Amino acid sequence: MDSVLSVSLGEIALKGLNRKYFEDKLIKHIRNAIKDIGFEKIYKEQGKIYIEAEEHNFPQMTNRLRKVFGLVYISPCIRVGKDVADIEKAALDIMKHKMEKEKISTFKIETNRADKNFPIKSPDFSRQMGGFILKNFDKLSVDVHKPDTFLFIDIKQNVYVYTDKIKGHGGMPIGTNGKGLLLLSGGIDSPVAGFLMAKRGVEISAVHYHSYPFTSERAEEKVKDLAAILSRYTGKIKMYSVNLLDIQKELNAKCPEKEMTILSRRFMMRIAERIALENELNALITGESLGQVASQTIEGITMTNESVNLPVFRPLIGLDKVDIIEIAKDIETFDTSVLPFEDCCTVFLPKHPVTKPKIEDIEASEEALDINFLVDQAIEGMKITIIE
Repeated sequence: MDSVLSVSLGEIALKGLNRKYFEDKLIKHIRNAIKDIGFEKIYKEQGKIYIEAEEHNFPQMTNRLRKVFGLVYISPCIRVGKDVADIEKAALDIMKHKMEKEKISTFKIETNRADKNFPIKSPDFSRQMGGFILKNFDKLSVDVHKPDTFLFIDIKQNVYVYTDKIKGHGGMPIGTNGKGLLLLSGGIDSPVAGFLMAKRGVEISAVHYHSYPFTSERAEEKVKDLAAILSRYTGKIKMYSVNLLDIQKELNAKCPEKEMTILSRRFMMRIAERIALENELNALITGESLGQVASQTIEGITMTNESVNLPVFRPLIGLDKVDIIEIAKDIETFDTSVLPFEDCCTVFLPKHPVTKPKIEDIEASEEALDINFLVDQAIEGMKITIIE
């Protein structure tokens, strides 16, 4: 009788012939997440992944694994053979342990007989094991509708007995859906956007714009802190820091003040696209939410889209701010995002920004600018930091 951790897969289970590719990616991320804690073996068995390790490390491992995308549940299990007496002993042990931690009055057995050679069908075995538990715990009763706890029995090559399903974030393993460049600011939204796209399997790099010395070094450190929190979920992040000040000065001198935000945004997108193409990244990711600020109207977003050719992922586009804040708190970026340090968007901020820009007006304003030179100049001064 051994203790193991089981990992339940989400969408990966639906991947058909490509399933092995996704499972192998996921196992790689699991290994990376727990390698410093230590484990003996990771193996697959009929739809789940199992980890052999010291039982006293299970809580720390579970906390790490909850942040690995692609997992929906993690369960500490007792693993036994198919001898019914061994299964009964495992069920007794795990129920005793559960009742020591929690007040339990009712239970329900759920058996999953993946090995059809096991002679007792799932409903019959659940009834048999239910009777065994009732016989050994006189204060327990069965409730098939709303039990205090479930006792799960998975019958495969081995038999796994467990009560707890600790929820993970689900999604897809990082790196199974391409690579994206996140426009990362010091605000609440963009770290959440990066988290959500990473959850869909996108490997994340980041670009951050600053206006030093108009913005402080501490403001940039805040963004690095946010990237470090995000990297708990995404793995290491390559972050490009670009000074936008010379471009902002040029815009301030030669273009209408009301277009400052949209024009700055178009430069950010152009620089991001150049970085993405030079580093084989497949898409740009922004934290825009429709109607949240002046540049995030349909017309404003159309203007920024017109400046690039790469796909632009906007996972927050239909979310309310309260929804975004809720996710930010859950992934622990919120407290850092609300620290009071300025970002480049506050430099040369127009009093009355245009909210319904027209492409002919924007392109006419940009005719006064040497766009390629300004983009080249910004990228030449760029700094790169690896965050993990």
